[in-house]
Amino acid sequence: MNRLRGLAPFWFFALALFVAACGGTKAKLEKLDRGATVLAFGDSLTFGTGANTGESYPAVLSQITGLKVVNAGVPGELSAEGLERLPGALDEAQPKLLILCHAGNDFLQKKDDAVAANNVRAMVQLAKSRGIGVVLLATPKPGIPPSVPKFYEDIAAQERIPIEDGVLKDVLFDQGLKSDFVHPNAKGYARVAEALEKLLKKSGAL
Repeated sequence: MNRLRGLAPFWFFALALFVAACGGTKAKLEKLDRGATVLAFGDSLTFGTGANTGESYPAVLSQITGLKVVNAGVPGELSAEGLERLPGALDEAQPKLLILCHAGNDFLQKKDDAVAANNVRAMVQLAKSRGIGVVLLATPKPGIPPSVPKFYEDIAAQERIPIEDGVLKDVLFDQGLKSDFVHPNAKGYARVAEALEKLLKKSGAL
């Protein structure tokens, strides 16, 4: 009995690893048809602030994948506002896949991380309730170096969706890939698009 009790922490740890493996980079998506619509939803990082028209990550992702990627980025938007806007955006675009990149402005305005997490989770669940696949693109908090809140990883694991949680952090730590303190330049957005293409291939969407 004591021996079994001693094994309990091991099994708990193993179970936690298994649950985490169901989400993140190992999560799978349905294969997208060529020309399928993808909705890129978020704030200025999705809109492409800091680069010219046609250089945002959704535009580059469309070019390199052949998918129709709709740019639904609104600069300055908070996650609560995004949650309110998302149903209409989904109705209009009718996407097969949602790429969600949100909460950056919550961090800039020092909003509660728990509120941002709840809003991001609700957006993921809304899309999934409509049968739409979701990819989470994590936004780092500003800092030296930038850091990604753990709630993105937790949501990806709980909702069993793919996540790209490193590329924006890396881009915003590289002066050659930034247009200002919180936005990539054209090269930075291209790097984001390339990382997402790789994730879509790994998850089975491409």
